[in-house]
Amino acid sequence: MTIQKINEYPKYWAECFGTAPFLPTSRKEMDQLGWDSCDVVIVTGDAYVDHPSFGMAIIGRLLESQGFRVGIIAQPNWQNKDDFMALGKPNLFFGVTSGNMDSMINRYTADRKLRHDDAYTPNNEGGRRPDRATLVYSQRCREAYKEVPIVLGGIEASLRRVAHYDYWSDKIRRSILMDAKADILLFGNAERALVEVAHRLAQRESISEMKHIRGTAVMLSELPAEFTIIDSSRIDKPGRPFVPTNPYETESQCQDQKEEKAQPIVVRASRHDAKTSAVRLPSYEKLINDRILYAHASRVLHLETNPYSGRALVQKHGDRELWVNPMPIPLTTEEMDFVFGLPYARRPHPRYGDAKIPAYDMIKTSVNIMRGCFGGCSFCSITEHEGRIIQNRSQDSIIQEIKEIRDKVPRFTGTISDLGGPTANMYRLGCKDPKAEANCRRPSCVFPGICAKLNTDHKYVIDLYREARKVKGIKKILIASGVRYDLAIESPEYIKELATHHVGGYLKVAPEHTEKGPLDLMMKPGMGSYDKFKELFEKYSKEAGKKQYLIPYFISAHPGTTDEDMVNLALWLKHNHYECDQVQNFYPSPMCNATAMYHSETNPLKKVKYKRREIVAVPKGERQRRLHKALLRYHDPENWPLIREALVAMGKKYLIGDKPDCLIPAEDVSRQTPAQRRRSGRHGSNRFATKHTQAQFNPSKNNASSNAQKPAPSGESRGNQRSQNSRRKKTTGAGRSRQIQ
Repeated sequence: MTIQKINEYPKYWAECFGTAPFLPTSRKEMDQLGWDSCDVVIVTGDAYVDHPSFGMAIIGRLLESQGFRVGIIAQPNWQNKDDFMALGKPNLFFGVTSGNMDSMINRYTADRKLRHDDAYTPNNEGGRRPDRATLVYSQRCREAYKEVPIVLGGIEASLRRVAHYDYWSDKIRRSILMDAKADILLFGNAERALVEVAHRLAQRESISEMKHIRGTAVMLSELPAEFTIIDSSRIDKPGRPFVPTNPYETESQCQDQKEEKAQPIVVRASRHDAKTSAVRLPSYEKLINDRILYAHASRVLHLETNPYSGRALVQKHGDRELWVNPMPIPLTTEEMDFVFGLPYARRPHPRYGDAKIPAYDMIKTSVNIMRGCFGGCSFCSITEHEGRIIQNRSQDSIIQEIKEIRDKVPRFTGTISDLGGPTANMYRLGCKDPKAEANCRRPSCVFPGICAKLNTDHKYVIDLYREARKVKGIKKILIASGVRYDLAIESPEYIKELATHHVGGYLKVAPEHTEKGPLDLMMKPGMGSYDKFKELFEKYSKEAGKKQYLIPYFISAHPGTTDEDMVNLALWLKHNHYECDQVQNFYPSPMCNATAMYHSETNPLKKVKYKRREIVAVPKGERQRRLHKALLRYHDPENWPLIREALVAMGKKYLIGDKPDCLIPAEDVSRQTPAQRRRSGRHGSNRFATKHTQAQFNPSKNNASSNAQKPAPSGESRGNQRSQNSRRKKTTGAGRSRQIQ
């Protein structure tokens, strides 16, 4: 397969204008650069920050490197078309994105309540982007200049590229491409598709002719004659309890014979040629009223995501066909270095003055070292967006960015806040067998166990850490991205390096739950891996002479979680002296496997059938979701009445009382004084604490413990994209915990 590298295209004629200090956001700035027009205008829901963690900056600088003149319209007033005409008519196309986050997740909580802040907006101001921003922006662009092509991109478009369940309206919505009436949609990290589309438009090719670009979706009036269309029911038939053998139920080519029984989905390479065949998903009209069919469609879509063997997808919307091309080919290390080595200013546009942009403050001294994730967690959108094949930067490129941070970031203190990505320790990990990788359709390389063909040697990331510490002017390098602990325990040397040099007191990990039922549906490892990691982390921290703590994240109300599961999790938290500072219920983001479970109450990780399907219990009602959230904060007196009522109904009244094994006290919270509600002094939940915790809260018995500092919550890692987005999407619905020492 011959793929043209993104840094080897002939430059467009406008390269003679050179590099802009910032991409222009007004006519005045265009005049200063000597431009009479823009070739591409990017419309985004985020404030313009010229930094490689922000999508509009990567897109803009990449197109600039190809010779195109790119303007930015950031957070426009969407009430009319005026702001969308501020830079004039673009010569090639409008690029429309909601920003680093899905606009609905950005504006609403998991309880569908309106947020009043926005980390991607100056001074954290909420309400600066509309609901379903991609749709609204596209409509205004069309009103401004009807004949200009509209190209959709970003996380919102990527995860809504097919008919999908929408949590906020509680219904199936059409592909965002059709609703936006745009010309083409780019999904995933779309550098390849973006550069190809731009150059072909510059060569005066019609965008309607661009039907088969990888990583794109288009609407067609009729299907390509050269493709064989295979109905999805031939791949994973939902209509009968017993079906003939099919490609998704036989031996895996990326798994040894001895491990076949451990895999939830054992599949082999398709017998159909991905170059000449496509898979027809059930139509939008069929999915509206058939939840089981939706689970089937979701399963088939996820099984066709391998960029080397996955096939195109086709889905009928009314009288038109949605054509979704195969996933984009991952960028090579050389191409990744090229993208991250573009001339970013690494700070917000001067138009914002002294205003604080929280998302920028979070990531301004962090470095993204890789993309993608092969974890396959069912509640996470990273794999659907970035793919499961890790795309790595070279060590030299990363070290050079660290030096740029040192030299360019105002008031740099010498601390790098993160060297990471969607996961901190997947750098340069991947399949040891290229042939198997090209044909494998497993959704995860690490669940239910680590694949025998997966390279888990952390030597490259260890070497990177050591070289980064040698950079002059760098005092400390922290790891803020979540660590995949089931991988880390395969390399104790990595844990030692991490604990000795790169933890600022607290390290984030994400066990997500303690019970097997929810963990299996999340596709997460059991607590045995966590316990082993904790043991090694504490051992090496002690050897380094440091007091350091793990900050575990947990999800409440995830599909497959029963009330009893949450009670057991709460008891585990209490037994291990953890209190969750931040709690959020499971958030059904578009396209996730867990979202398909939420809507269909069916497990799409296994074969979907109308009969004998695996039914998933889903906490959907407001009261049950509140209860699950309350159990993660069992220590909060405000939650005791709800928990007490639930425990009595479950026949677990023995967990109410003052004994050490009880979860909450028997006293009615309404009779407590304000001091008891605040848990000040000896009041509140401390009255029923274990001997271990009583000793710490009683200075007369243990002065050292009473003076010990409680771990504070660690800061959130920067956006990918889950990016944070990508990172935020990765820990969707997570609760952050602190440990009482």
